[in-house]
Amino acid sequence: MGNKIKQSGTDGLALQVTEPAQAAGLIEENTEGEAIYLAEVRVYSFDDLLLVVDRDTDCMKTEDVAELVASATRDTKSVYRAGNASVTIAGNGYQVQLPPAEDAGFYIGTSTSVKTAPGLLAICRGRSKRLADDLISIRRDQLEEAMNHG
Repeated sequence: MGNKIKQSGTDGLALQVTEPAQAAGLIEENTEGEAIYLAEVRVYSFDDLLLVVDRDTDCMKTEDVAELVASATRDTKSVYRAGNASVTIAGNGYQVQLPPAEDAGFYIGTSTSVKTAPGLLAICRGRSKRLADDLISIRRDQLEEAMNHG
């Protein structure tokens, strides 16, 4: 089971994402374990799905983000607002702020799963887990295509 959505002070809802954020390259630490990079992200919301995307266009090209958002929209038959956020230090790890979480049906205490690919977190629950896996595959295909034609 994944982590649960939590209230993060006055910043709204958030999710503890230390290991997934590391795997996605959204944080970097020095050899002493201190944060030297915390990504600025954009959070897109769909029914039962949040896509957390690195806003650095060197990491996530605009057309790649558009493909992921379009795929999620088609599959869920929904799209809600997107919001800018950041990965921040929280306790002994890192969390990501989730401004549009409630639009997607995530509330304080909601259990989630987090799928990862470079520059991307797919926060999902229930019926959206298969879609999250598909979106991660699309992201990996995007990266493979870029390497083959880069």
